[in-house]
Amino acid sequence: MLPRRESFAAILRHKAKIKTLSPRRTAAVIYGFEHTLYKFCRLYICIQKLVIPLETRYTSGKDVTYMAGFYDSKDYSSLSEKVYRNLRDGIAEGKYRTGDCLVEMKIAEELGVSRTPVREALKQLELEDLVASHPNRGVVVKGFSNEDYQDVSTIRHLLEGQAAYWAAQRITDELLGELKDVVELMEFYTQKNDVEHLVRLDTRFHEIVYEASGSRTIRHILASLHHNIRKARQSSLTLPERAACSLSEHQKIFSALESHDAQAAKEFMESHVAIAAGSRPNE
Repeated sequence: MLPRRESFAAILRHKAKIKTLSPRRTAAVIYGFEHTLYKFCRLYICIQKLVIPLETRYTSGKDVTYMAGFYDSKDYSSLSEKVYRNLRDGIAEGKYRTGDCLVEMKIAEELGVSRTPVREALKQLELEDLVASHPNRGVVVKGFSNEDYQDVSTIRHLLEGQAAYWAAQRITDELLGELKDVVELMEFYTQKNDVEHLVRLDTRFHEIVYEASGSRTIRHILASLHHNIRKARQSSLTLPERAACSLSEHQKIFSALESHDAQAAKEFMESHVAIAAGSRPNE
């Protein structure tokens, strides 16, 4: 059983030999500290969800860096699914560029897996038209063309506004709290000009909106589209003042969601998607 706050304050004063503060004042100080600690813990938990730590292992006489969660015991995805996500992320982030060859044996060695899950992952990527199999060259990355980006932007403009509209009507206090944490972290990393973290936070912000919309269809479609243009979003945030403008846009969307103003949320989201699409640098 926890002691009453006044009793705890009295004990603290006695231990610290503080005689100038009244029990009421000491309790107020403790309450302020606890409130600050609570906010810090919420932000810490949010960071843990977003930051991707790295683990280095020693294999075959050389260091190999694994993405966190690849061998996470809490991740029950199949090995081929994990390899697929790893390769898909690499294509989306520009690690594997258009025209690059994906060699089964090399990928298997890098990830520390057999060739079977790599082969299955490559087949899945081919079904999604992200790679193409050629008789003489093997599996080649197709990547995303400018036309692909334009198509994605158009579809996002149509669907993200509707997602925000429904989210404003259906969002829970829990998701609002998480969204608030994300926006606060966005503000912090905007000041630090940390594009890598801002991209992850942007992804999480939109994922929460999709979840809050209550539509599984929208959530599935938009999550995939949003991920596939990750490199373009990252390039956009490197432009002068874009990160600060993006933060302001997300803050407006959050305010509309918090006040459950569906029409405003829809308009702010559509504006954000349009501005983001127009700010992608030519590559």
